Amino acid sequence: MAVNRVPVLKRCRSLGLDPVYLGIDKKSTRGAANGRRAGKKSEYALQLREKQKAKFIYGVLEKPFRNYYEKAKQQKGQTGENLMILLESRIDNVVFRAGFARTRAEARQMVDHKYFTINGKNVNIPSILVKPGDVIEAKEKAKEHAKNRFEQIFDVTGGRLVPGWLEADQENLKIEVKELPKRVDIDVPVDEMLIVELYSK
Repeated sequence: MAVNRVPVLKRCRSLGLDPVYLGIDKKSTRGAANGRRAGKKSEYALQLREKQKAKFIYGVLEKPFRNYYEKAKQQKGQTGENLMILLESRIDNVVFRAGFARTRAEARQMVDHKYFTINGKNVNIPSILVKPGDVIEAKEKAKEHAKNRFEQIFDVTGGRLVPGWLEADQENLKIEVKELPKRVDIDVPVDEMLIVELYSK
């Protein structure tokens, strides 16, 4: 599996992205005030940058990202909004949004290591899309063996605002998907229309 080895903060700087959107509460100022002036970006460069930001935030590689776009294009409504809703509906994002992981990377790892079930079924694929009514719950084994880990996570994420389309039960380690998110619920700094323009060429 392809892995991006570029340091996270360096990648955030190159994309002009606040690390907080990845769940990382620190910033690097190295290279920020080095006197270099960015030239005017071309239309293509701006479109490409928005796609790279979306891929980086949600941890998606090019081929699956393109598949999300094709699926969004086939759905009713605006393609860009559909794309963002699909990305937001990934189970690893749901785990992160509900505060059951400190960072998006940790959420992906926990899903990959089979910490959670969906409607009682074991899952280990971070890209699985949730649906309204789905219940994501920590496995009994995870509740027993990772109790301290979850306590440490909630110490960090306890103040995180859980979006209204999710219901998080930290005591029982359970998340309910009340509905799919709307674009207004998704706070990531991505201009999805530029992504649509890029893929429409």
